Amino acid sequence: MDDATARAGLLMETVERQQQQAQLAIERLSALAQGLDQVVRQEIRSAFAEEFQMLGEASRRAAEALHSVRRVASVRIALWALAVTSACAAIPAAVAWVVLPSRAELAQMRRERDELAASVAHLRAQGGEIDLRRCGAADRLCVRVERSGPAYGANADYLIVKGH
Repeated sequence: MDDATARAGLLMETVERQQQQAQLAIERLSALAQGLDQVVRQEIRSAFAEEFQMLGEASRRAAEALHSVRRVASVRIALWALAVTSACAAIPAAVAWVVLPSRAELAQMRRERDELAASVAHLRAQGGEIDLRRCGAADRLCVRVERSGPAYGANADYLIVKGH
């Protein structure tokens, strides 16, 4: 064999060894890549799960805060409703207490009304329905009389007043 063939054989052997080493390196890199891929996926899953748990916890705290706000708002609305209802009831009661007479005042007014009614009845009996007016240019006092009634007095100059 000549020197060139031996060199070519050695070169080919070296190339095959390097090719085998490259193939082994590629296989190891492929295995490492798969392992790395699994590690990355596992890390992503655990990070995602951790973030999801934190999001769930934050959501739960937000829901609790909203429930607290709702309870406080409900209490405030109830207090406002109570205050408005009380004011709506108290205002007419206060106006009625100020404007309307008390029981004692009503009793006093009823007594006065009865006394006035008795006075009016007494005045009617005494001629309170007599029709008196001012008559003539001298503005003299005159009275309406019953023309159909009899005349009285020595000169028959008294007549019965109409309405009495």
